[in-house]
Amino acid sequence: MVQVEREENAAFLKKSITHLEAHGFEKIKADLEGYDIPKSYLKKGSDTKITPDIVATKNGKKYYFEISLKSSRPLLLKSKWLFLDTLSRMKSNHFKIITTKGHYKFTDNMLEDINLSDKTPIKI
Repeated sequence: MVQVEREENAAFLKKSITHLEAHGFEKIKADLEGYDIPKSYLKKGSDTKITPDIVATKNGKKYYFEISLKSSRPLLLKSKWLFLDTLSRMKSNHFKIITTKGHYKFTDNMLEDINLSDKTPIKI
């Protein structure tokens, strides 16, 4: 999700972290009270910071998780997803999308627009 929408969706972020913990993920980092903040990346040529919503490890592998909720800034979200997908492939990590009821169609359309339709969102 985009940084400005993070406060509005803190409850779903917490629900997603609980889901990941139940599925064996460890060393969870998220921009939420009680968790370490994930590393931010600065976009060249602008002051835009890209921070994954959740970073976790499982079986020694690093996973980047992005929360997909309807957004008023889809272009920024698309560029963030493309960057995180590229970053994860460069470092042999994994990139996953988490979504919920009412946001499936939005998520599928976004993934199709940026040619990531091979990604299957985690539905909570």
